[in-house]
Amino acid sequence: MKSVMLPSAYVHQTQRCLYNSALLGRSSLRQSVLQTCRQQNTARISERTFSSTPTLFNWLAPKRGHSEKNRKGRPRVRTGGSTKGTTVVWGDYGLRMRDHDRRLPAKQLQIAVDAIKMRLRGQRYRLYTRVCANIGVYTSGNEVRMGKGKGSFDYWAARVAVSRIVFELKGDLHEQIVRDAFRIAGNKLPGLYEFVRKGDPPVMGITKVEAGTTLEDMRRPRIKLPMDVTAGRIPATTPP
Repeated sequence: MKSVMLPSAYVHQTQRCLYNSALLGRSSLRQSVLQTCRQQNTARISERTFSSTPTLFNWLAPKRGHSEKNRKGRPRVRTGGSTKGTTVVWGDYGLRMRDHDRRLPAKQLQIAVDAIKMRLRGQRYRLYTRVCANIGVYTSGNEVRMGKGKGSFDYWAARVAVSRIVFELKGDLHEQIVRDAFRIAGNKLPGLYEFVRKGDPPVMGITKVEAGTTLEDMRRPRIKLPMDVTAGRIPATTPP
């Protein structure tokens, strides 16, 4: 049988009840006092001893920590019809990468977030992060010969594909203020970024699915044009 460690407050309350019942002397009163004390102590023990506030998720480092060496890898351009992660979901405005895929170090992501908070200081808003720094980057020291392993752990980075939303923001703010905040954050990060709003068309690969362009049309294979049409597009140096 396991022994249960009771809280000190429970022990002190029980001792106080026993002392009061001993002073009373009468068995009926003693039983009623002890029963009341047991009910109070049971209510105290049944209370939740933890907080219902959710713990903050550290998006700049994985929870598992450094366990095995990750490969460098390269995000693939989504050409099979997927537009996941290219539109604003939770916020009203977003910052989207538009040049090509790259790895964003956790330190630079934190600098970008601090820049946004500094620009929007005193405003009421909520910032969402759509990426997570869960890829380990390993480097070797300077003037080290080739071979002898991958190197030691250096920092965490996020592998971001092209046309991926990095940050989202929601709040009662003017659009120009949010544009300025995202402009400063984009200057702190490597690569080129664009400002998007909620409801903007998604992006498949590097092509925006705008009006007149459907996902079915983009999933179809390319149609081979006749030779006369193809040759007509070639610029000529001399008039016909």
